Amino acid sequence: MKNNIVAHLFAGLVFLSALMPNTAFAQKSKIILPQRGLCAHRGAMDTHPENTLPALLQAAKLGAQMIEFDIQLTKDSVMVIMHDDSVERTTNGRGNVSDLTYKYLRSLDAGIKKSEKFKGTVIPTFQEVLAVMPDNVWLNCHLKGDEAVGKAAASMLEKSGRLHQAFLTCSEKASAAARKQVPGILICNGENSYRRNTAKYVAETIKMKAEFIQLLKPEAGQDRTPLIVSLKENKVKINYFYAETAQQLTDLFGMGVDFVLVNNVGELLAETEKLGIKTWKPIYKKQL
Repeated sequence: MKNNIVAHLFAGLVFLSALMPNTAFAQKSKIILPQRGLCAHRGAMDTHPENTLPALLQAAKLGAQMIEFDIQLTKDSVMVIMHDDSVERTTNGRGNVSDLTYKYLRSLDAGIKKSEKFKGTVIPTFQEVLAVMPDNVWLNCHLKGDEAVGKAAASMLEKSGRLHQAFLTCSEKASAAARKQVPGILICNGENSYRRNTAKYVAETIKMKAEFIQLLKPEAGQDRTPLIVSLKENKVKINYFYAETAQQLTDLFGMGVDFVLVNNVGELLAETEKLGIKTWKPIYKKQL
């Protein structure tokens, strides 16, 4: 009898352990992600210090459909959110991120140069950003670096349960390392060696089976219609860097761009509403 009870308990535990991942997967499968809209470039950077938690949280609060931020490794291999190689433009510190320790970077003020009201804002880590982002917006994770940051970022996304919504905008070397670490991770081809050659950029993006591309401004007179058709046929989502006005948004969405990077997301969300693209309502883990 005792052995039967133990056997039943063990079978129950096995069933529950098998059910839990399926339940989590079922929850994720119910999450609806936006099909088109604005990408808040470095967060709400027109009103908040770029690439900081206040800027990224404000972009989510405003209803951005996608949020972009930059990731690079410190000297001691911590992933921090920073665009420039050096910290001088956006903080009160000096030096290149790759030459500085996380402890030093954390001591810097990343808000004071934007406004006195943001004094004391710190440089966030990738892990901290993922901990507070909504579950139903696209996260455009722009990597500054190659294999090391690709591998580390892929692992972090898998660990945080963000693979359904996050993608890495990165070089070919970084994407290869990321895919080796986490097969199936979403990639936006960000290979700078040929990005300005749009035809080659599109061809290589399709060839590598990337899920996203991030087009730059075209040369004068360039007709991208056939290239955009090709991207659509291959189910590649099209990001575009970048737009500043309502008319630019109208033109870009009209030609088939899916997400447009903007620095003034709060101002332009109202314009996307006029185009029939609804401002997004963020949903967080605790609401699922």
